[in-house]
Amino acid sequence: MPYTIHTPQKPLPGTYIQTPVANKLQPFQSRQSTSLSQQQNGLQQQGQALSQQAQSAQNTGQKTENQDIPPIERAAKIVNEALSEESRYPDLDSYIGRESPEQNPEPELTPFAEGISSEYEVTTQPAWAPFQKTKMHPIPDRIFEQYNRAQVSTIMGLFADFNHAWVAIDNAIYLWDYTHPNPDLVSFEEQSHTVTAVRLVKPRAGVFVPSVIRLLVVATTVDIIIIGLSAQPASHGGQSVALYSLKMSAPVKGLDVNVIEGSDSTGRIFFSGRSSDDVYEFTYQQEEKWFQNRCTKVNHTSKGYSTFTPATFFGQKSQQETVVQMVMDDTRRLLYTLSSKSTIRTFHVKGNGALDLVITKPLGQTLSNVGHMTSQSELISPSMAIVSISAITAQEATKIHLMASTSTGCRIFMSATSSYGYYSSSSNAPTSMQVQHVKFPPADSTNSQQGQSSNSTQVTSYSSTPAINTSSRSLVPTRTAVRYAPGYFLAFVVRDPHAGTDLLFVSGPDSARIARPQDQQRLTRYAELALWLNLGSRAEDIGLATEAFSASSIPEGFGNELAVQFDKPTSEIAILTNTGIHMLRRRRLVDIFAAALRLGGGDEGLEGEVKKFIRHYGPGETASTALAVACGQAFDVASDSRLARILDPDVLEHARKAFIEYGGKPLFNENSMLDQSKPAIDLVQPSPRHRGLSRYISRLVRSIWKTPIIHEIVTVTGGLMIISSASMLKLKEISQDLTKLKEFLDVNRSFIEGLAGPEALGNVKTKQDEVCLQAEHRALHALVVLIDNIIEGLAFVLVLYDEKIEEIVLSLANETRQQVRNLSYEGLCTTPLGKQLAKDLVKAIVNRNILSGSNVETVAEALRRRCGSFCSAEDVVIFKAQEYVKRASEAGADSDVCRDYLNESVRLFKQVTGSLSMEQLHWVVENYVSLQFYAGSIQLCLDKAQESDRGNRALTWIQEGRPSGDKRLETFEFRRRCYDLVHQVILSVEHSRTQSPDMVDGHLTLAGRRREEAADEIETSDDEVFQTDLYDWYLQENRSDRLLEVESPYVITYLERRSSDDIAHADLLWKYYLQNERYQDAAMVQLALSKSQFPLSLDQRINYLGNAKTNASTTRPGIARSARTEVLREVSDLLDVANIQSDLLQRLKGETRITADRRPQVIEELNGAILPLTVLFNTYCEPAFYFDLCILIYEAADHRVASDIKATWQNLLDAAHEQAELINEGPQPYEMVAETVRTLGNRLGLSETMFPVSDLLPMLKRYAFHHQRNVGPETWVVDIFTDLQVPYETIYSVLEGMFYNDEPPFQGRNRRIIGNDMVYITGAWFHDSIRGSGTIFGGEDNAIAVSDMLHTVMQSGLDERRLEEGQNLRMRIENLLR
Repeated sequence: MPYTIHTPQKPLPGTYIQTPVANKLQPFQSRQSTSLSQQQNGLQQQGQALSQQAQSAQNTGQKTENQDIPPIERAAKIVNEALSEESRYPDLDSYIGRESPEQNPEPELTPFAEGISSEYEVTTQPAWAPFQKTKMHPIPDRIFEQYNRAQVSTIMGLFADFNHAWVAIDNAIYLWDYTHPNPDLVSFEEQSHTVTAVRLVKPRAGVFVPSVIRLLVVATTVDIIIIGLSAQPASHGGQSVALYSLKMSAPVKGLDVNVIEGSDSTGRIFFSGRSSDDVYEFTYQQEEKWFQNRCTKVNHTSKGYSTFTPATFFGQKSQQETVVQMVMDDTRRLLYTLSSKSTIRTFHVKGNGALDLVITKPLGQTLSNVGHMTSQSELISPSMAIVSISAITAQEATKIHLMASTSTGCRIFMSATSSYGYYSSSSNAPTSMQVQHVKFPPADSTNSQQGQSSNSTQVTSYSSTPAINTSSRSLVPTRTAVRYAPGYFLAFVVRDPHAGTDLLFVSGPDSARIARPQDQQRLTRYAELALWLNLGSRAEDIGLATEAFSASSIPEGFGNELAVQFDKPTSEIAILTNTGIHMLRRRRLVDIFAAALRLGGGDEGLEGEVKKFIRHYGPGETASTALAVACGQAFDVASDSRLARILDPDVLEHARKAFIEYGGKPLFNENSMLDQSKPAIDLVQPSPRHRGLSRYISRLVRSIWKTPIIHEIVTVTGGLMIISSASMLKLKEISQDLTKLKEFLDVNRSFIEGLAGPEALGNVKTKQDEVCLQAEHRALHALVVLIDNIIEGLAFVLVLYDEKIEEIVLSLANETRQQVRNLSYEGLCTTPLGKQLAKDLVKAIVNRNILSGSNVETVAEALRRRCGSFCSAEDVVIFKAQEYVKRASEAGADSDVCRDYLNESVRLFKQVTGSLSMEQLHWVVENYVSLQFYAGSIQLCLDKAQESDRGNRALTWIQEGRPSGDKRLETFEFRRRCYDLVHQVILSVEHSRTQSPDMVDGHLTLAGRRREEAADEIETSDDEVFQTDLYDWYLQENRSDRLLEVESPYVITYLERRSSDDIAHADLLWKYYLQNERYQDAAMVQLALSKSQFPLSLDQRINYLGNAKTNASTTRPGIARSARTEVLREVSDLLDVANIQSDLLQRLKGETRITADRRPQVIEELNGAILPLTVLFNTYCEPAFYFDLCILIYEAADHRVASDIKATWQNLLDAAHEQAELINEGPQPYEMVAETVRTLGNRLGLSETMFPVSDLLPMLKRYAFHHQRNVGPETWVVDIFTDLQVPYETIYSVLEGMFYNDEPPFQGRNRRIIGNDMVYITGAWFHDSIRGSGTIFGGEDNAIAVSDMLHTVMQSGLDERRLEEGQNLRMRIENLLR
């Protein structure tokens, strides 16, 4: 009962469909059996699920790997899968063999092969015949004339691989080409003894000249002779042979030799005669040696007199056993013999010249082995005989070694085994032989026809196991039989012994059924197609006229006739009778299908034939076969016995309809519909039509697909010779077949579902149908693209071998050459690397033609027509431009013609800049520079760079700060490769200046003009990325002076962008501004540098600020005064802070209070960025009691709190005094205090806020009174202020206030101290004011007030000296006031 999946507890998107679980042993195709009603019931639900699945994939942005595959890669994958599928064709052991239960522990899961079978499909319809007689070549009359002269014996045979037959009449041998209508006889009549056997073998390597490709071994009644045979192609298409006497023979008198066999791999020759069952070897060598003749015979079986002495019984001799057949298996180095008593012996052919008998298989043992497989059958009994044996090579099967044919028509398949398993190594000998399978004859014709009509073919049902017929006598008696790979069986049956004629039963494997059985759960069966032929005469010999079949070099895939039906010649078998040579041709599946269409009998009959084909071989194989017929691949024997293509329009039309109408539909995998990890389109299995198309393509190209396009050979002289891995004829055939396929698809595109175009979507009814149609289109379109690519690829290879390919390959770079050496046809047609390598080869072809002086345009145009993908219209333009460059070089650099050619070439190059490779650009620049066409070189490089980045992604990357790991970096790197070429041109231009001047006699030279053109191209370029890279290059080359000379707006942009990261660029920026008299901008840059995070010292920052202050102070038209003032103010303020920090730094360097560990850290912190005033004050100045710096910080910070300022001044004075007292021999304290005030006053600029005279003067007077009384000059306090050029009036006013305020300690008698200073400062003021024409004390009122004040002061008890000075001064004032 079918299992169902119940709805899960958690909701899923879409409708959850109950989907039957597929049987593990059932293939996906079995789901086609789903009924139409079931499909219709779930149609709506499936459509909803598909819609939701597609929407989910779209919302989540899913994009599977399968969706990303380009069409050509998808098609290559499909073809590789088809080739892989064909390579897995079952090997012979898988359907012919027997496994014991011990070897197969799970027989219920994997049914093992049965030991017997009798399945045939014996057809009576000509259309379905597996073989057909193509022609009968009569025996020439001259042979009959010689035959009539025979006296003793006549024997006949075939050398089918040379299309020759032979007849031995008495002592003479005659050969003739049976394919020739009037052949010449090649005779050998140089010996006089009757010929008993003839065999054609391959010679041992190195013994004879290379022209001797075969040895004709002739046995007579007396000796055995070898004759050299050479072959040459004949004018009529066959081969002409010649015989050469080698003078080599060995005596065999009394042996009556009748059997000869040779080893193709070793050249050894074995034989036996009618007198015994001994096996002899004919040995030969190039020349005689000591104790060894050139030729001799060796008996490998007789070990003594009694070894093979006939046994006697009851005084009677038993019948002598003789060898009737020898068969050599070179792949296993085994020689099989069949005796007259049906005993099979196996000999191991050793490399040292020995031949060991390792197995003897009497008939009784063979019957015993068969008895374990089947109940007693009269066909397998002691009364039967083995009439022939056929070796099965290791290439064809691993276990099966030999096939024995019986007189009852049975085929017994045997295997040679050793103690450790099946014999497989040629170095070790097998020890036993076992029967693996028995194929019984087909049913008797009378019985087989009872259940079928006269117009039908017996069809084996695969739904049930057919009964095995072990009693059919249809092949009794079989006179002889033969087997050819991959399983062609020919049995010659004698129904009437007196008639002298044979009936031929011929069968072959039904490869299509073996490859793809309808019932996948059952083991592949040995299905065969067979037919009866009446030869009308007796067969004398049989031979394979074509190369032995081989679809693979290993057993798996070896017998796949379907895979090679368009790739290799069809097998032909020649049968020699007493009337002529009958040619039997193996019919391919495509031939059978075409014949069935032609002989089907009306539309109904044709439909029945197609359906039967589908029933037998499946829709995919039917589609592939129908497509092949429609493309003209089918052949049939014409009325004149000539093999011709079937081009009947009716047949081609029927095949076309079969491909289109019976191609099936894509199948949606309903089991995977709820898998949200894949888009719905990836869950669709393409139609059988698609499978048929992919198989057809893979079969056309299978022989070349994986092979390299070139094969290098080193000659004897050490030179290089390159040959094609595939013949040119084969490449042309494949190209023609693919072209026909392309034409067929183009013509029928509108009828093929999946190729019809968007209009086909109008016919879909459900979402599932739409998805299936999209998947089918995707798959078919990929194959169509692949067909075009392969056609062009083959055309390119053909063109390549028309040229001198050795020179072309050697001209490539080493890496490219190695890649070309490894390039296969698959890589050439399906990979980007293959396309690039093809373009490299095209360029090499054109370059070679340029060097040889050929017309490049003609060559390039021919390449474009034949393989446009590898040589496009753009390539043609490039080649034409290259030719102009070559012509310019030939014309000479200084000629006008040269310049015209160069201008034309650069015009052409600009048309196809995007298609120019870097190698081509290098070549162009190199040639342009050699011709001094500098401007053209620069133009082309800049155009190439811009063309490669139309979106200017590189510029945005630069503007965003050049982030690392960005994908745009690759774009910039490519552009930079172009710019590097420009740099080389610049160097070449500069170098040329050393060889020729720019000016001569005041006139510009030709070289100078060309250099100017190059400079103009660079300076006028609007490629900002180029200008950026150019400036980088200037700096890398230490050419900063060259950068400052450039007049371009991009310089400032470049320097501004880079100055944030590099101080050298920032320095160049302000220098560039200064050079262009942009002082304000220079000041701004210098200000920014002083505040930057660059590792600058404090002195450097102060230097930048000083320069900035100078530049900001410089006036220039066009700069607003307010803007200049703002910059100047900011610079000045920052400079003040920097100076304070510098003072602090210098002071801290000598500060003894800092520990040694802390000192470097403090210096590093201060000798760098300019710190905020808050940090300087709180962190350093105030804690360190640097009161003078604190006052400077007040000034810089505009801190106007008078109490703070006054207190700090007081602290400063106290600190100065204390410091002076600590110095023993230093200045007096008052001197240090005075110098401190004087220095700080100068720095403060007599600021009223920071240098308050009204506070400082009293403060100093009190200090002098308390600490320095009677020390130093009396007026040293007042002198401080006068030295600082404090106005006399200000000093006078402060002293006047002190005098009248009567503040301690200047009270009472101490007031005279202030009075003395007032007399002193008044005198100084007076003398200063009367200089020149000035007014005393600034005016009469002031003079009167001063006079009155002097009068008052003099009454305060002044010193005598001061009193006298006061009196004199007052008198002078009064005098002046009068």
